[in-house]
Amino acid sequence: MSKGKPAILTGMQPSGELHVGNFLGALKNFVELQNSGTYDCYFFVADLHALTGDSKSAGLADKTRGVVMDYVAAGLDPDKSTIFVQSQVTGHTELAWIFNTLTPMGELERMTQFKDKAGRQQKNINVGLFDYPVLQASDILLYHPKLIPVGQDQVQHVELTRSIARWFNKKYGEYFTEPQVLLTNVPKVMSLIDPTKKMSKSLGSAHYIGINEEPAMILKKLKKAVSDSGDGQSAGGTNLLLLLEEFAHPAAVEYFFKQKKDKKIKFGELKEQLADAMGVYFEEFREKRKALSQDKKYIDQVVRGGAARAQKVAGKTMEEVRERVGLL
Repeated sequence: MSKGKPAILTGMQPSGELHVGNFLGALKNFVELQNSGTYDCYFFVADLHALTGDSKSAGLADKTRGVVMDYVAAGLDPDKSTIFVQSQVTGHTELAWIFNTLTPMGELERMTQFKDKAGRQQKNINVGLFDYPVLQASDILLYHPKLIPVGQDQVQHVELTRSIARWFNKKYGEYFTEPQVLLTNVPKVMSLIDPTKKMSKSLGSAHYIGINEEPAMILKKLKKAVSDSGDGQSAGGTNLLLLLEEFAHPAAVEYFFKQKKDKKIKFGELKEQLADAMGVYFEEFREKRKALSQDKKYIDQVVRGGAARAQKVAGKTMEEVRERVGLL
């Protein structure tokens, strides 16, 4: 990695195929940050975090490889960025345990994402789900990043990370730098069928568009998407216009926004043009992703190389942390 650049770190859970909400909310921004040349970038797959959910262990390894394939197919370069899998780097869980001894229960009880996730998996409200933000703080501070690129919904978790850094420094001496939030412009993509809810795979396949889906399937799903009478003011109409702005040619965007002004949007026509635009936009991704899926050896090489690079930084951090807290 280059010296003198501020480090940034971010990651994604291996929850299956990525949809356009994941792409616009995270992956597209990952690639832009890498290609800016401004940062030392760490992008990881949060497989330990995935264990807190309701998904079965069968298939987790394949899903984890799948996220790495998505990273590389979208444009992340293992020669420019450190791409690694969380569980393959020692230190994440050990540092989390040390942070557990510093973090008040009350701080975790007020985390809004725990409440949301617990509500979605009421039969599996486990300790890991509750303790998720502490492991997330460990993921971050292990690599001493200066900036954490997040959307507004993750700011509370970064604030807890900053607090944990302060608590550690107060007890064991100045060591961790409090990372700053790098707010990213994250378009809030909603479900195609129920646009009052965020696009999510948990709602069912009709609710989202996978970025690896073929154009015919994209069109099929868009045809069933909720719209409105033509004014573009409803949640469904607004959602389709947002997708149009992100993926369509500027001339098409101008054309349909003029229709919106006249309150006469032809959503059937819009959906067809949007499907064509999205099919073309993700064509290169689909081709690269298909090739990578047939080259498991290369993906495993990327994972091993990234883990080795991440381990150098994480290992040094843990040596210094153990010394500070008094562990042999």
